[in-house]
Amino acid sequence: MASEHLSAAKQRMIDQHLRARGISDERVLAAMQRVPREDFVPEALRPHAYDDRALPVKLGQTISQPYTVAFMAQAAQFSRDERVLEIGTGTGYGTAVLACLAAEVFTVERWPKLSDTATHRLERFGFRNVVTKLGDGSLGWAEQSPFDAIVVTAAAEQLPTAFFDQLAERGRIIIPIGVPGTGQTMFRFTRQSGKLREESLGMFSFVPLVCDS
Repeated sequence: MASEHLSAAKQRMIDQHLRARGISDERVLAAMQRVPREDFVPEALRPHAYDDRALPVKLGQTISQPYTVAFMAQAAQFSRDERVLEIGTGTGYGTAVLACLAAEVFTVERWPKLSDTATHRLERFGFRNVVTKLGDGSLGWAEQSPFDAIVVTAAAEQLPTAFFDQLAERGRIIIPIGVPGTGQTMFRFTRQSGKLREESLGMFSFVPLVCDS
């Protein structure tokens, strides 16, 4: 009965919270359908796994609402053969969605407990195209660059220089920028001839991107 409830809730999420709000990329919708969000949230919150809202997880962090995950994935305009850097592994839910869309996903998380749990979870679900790292996400992952896309799941006050340096030509950065506590603007930066083209994609709310330096 519980699985039937979650299955129905997932379909409502797809129809009412994603398609109805403009998520039209069928590959993104298929990835959201495939990944079991209930296995990425605390046990007590499993009945709410497909509510369209952020949910609390360990260390004062959150798992982003499904619409936000889908929105960022759609905005990144992935093709199947691309290499993606994710900043902020969190529970691994967004990572799993990205892994359904790209050839390789390199993901960085600064909190050891979150990183360890997400790594084991992703391995258990068979996502073999994901490589995890514990570290300061604001520095990117220079050794694995260049990346075709960089998806940042925490808010920065400005675009870190490392992301531009590690982005391939025609690559995209999806990142919320703004002062913590005031809401942030989602931006898509596209690298063209060594410069960045900037697009504003609307207002969102994220936890801040924490730098170790």
